[in-house]
Amino acid sequence: MKNKRNMLKVLLDTTFILPTLGIEVSEEVEDGIRKLGKIEAEIYYSRFSILESIWIAIRLMKKRSFDVERFDQGLRSIMKSGRYIELEETYRVFKEALRFYMLGHRDMIDNILYAASINLGLKLLTVDSELREFIRSKGLKDTLISPDQINDENNG
Repeated sequence: MKNKRNMLKVLLDTTFILPTLGIEVSEEVEDGIRKLGKIEAEIYYSRFSILESIWIAIRLMKKRSFDVERFDQGLRSIMKSGRYIELEETYRVFKEALRFYMLGHRDMIDNILYAASINLGLKLLTVDSELREFIRSKGLKDTLISPDQINDENNG
């Protein structure tokens, strides 16, 4: 068993919880989830990602391409299985998220997740190139990790 201090601690961007909720995602995201499942890692999620997932579910319901029962089962799995750890966002996370908004990044869910990753010492697993470019262009701390960066080397 790996030392918990050396274990990869990953915050999932909303896209990475969607498959558990029965919502289709890209092959790149599926690959990232498979890789994450093969290593020892602490996996975190945010209630704000759950909210964003519900917004996505509502859009899919309107198109009649949504399995409510599967969504319910996935939601229970995320929140009750013990595999995922729920974030406890702090005042500092929200303060930082607002700062990122004022710097020009308009997606507040992304801002909250990114601020949480910085403040809580987590890697943010994402395929969001817009967020990545924003961080690079502003010279901010890069806590992002993409699916192709997950391997056994990340595991301690």
